[in-house]
Amino acid sequence: MSQQKIILASRSPRRVELLAQLGVQCEILPADIDESNLPGEDPALYVQRLASAKALAIAATHGEQGLPILAADTTVALGLDILGKPADASEALDMLSRLSGSVHLVHTAVAVYCAGEVRCLLNTTEVEMMQVPQAVLQDYIASGEPMDKAGAYGIQGRAGAWIVRIAGSYSGVMGLPLHETAQLLHAW
Repeated sequence: MSQQKIILASRSPRRVELLAQLGVQCEILPADIDESNLPGEDPALYVQRLASAKALAIAATHGEQGLPILAADTTVALGLDILGKPADASEALDMLSRLSGSVHLVHTAVAVYCAGEVRCLLNTTEVEMMQVPQAVLQDYIASGEPMDKAGAYGIQGRAGAWIVRIAGSYSGVMGLPLHETAQLLHAW
């Protein structure tokens, strides 16, 4: 897959870095879609729906370029509760307080649009977070780091020290599971 070029329907610098590990260059064209979850929607189905919708949204305007369009979506699930990106510091504190001392799931779906069709794969990783003192959570929130991350934390940043164990894909928790991404890109 060396020097493959795609359109990335995301502005995530983490996804760009992860794609570079696969030798993939990307043109960045973020998709602007409604990311609201549907009432009672299963978190795994939610991320698959959004990843596919993002790929199709970019395909509608740039599909004629002939490049594969890759989109992804990540959410943190505590039971059936979907914990997306926090809207503000208060919501970030609520999310992190709920995740502190928990075992939760991180779902990341990757969708690739090419030749008129979308293929989507799901990665689910189980994450155990230690009990984190409120003062530490507040300091973390004040750093601004959790504000653009599902579940209000990034495993690749300061919050990585709170992760006791993961069962699954580290890159999936970061927002782009490399195994599934490589499978989809090799399909074309």
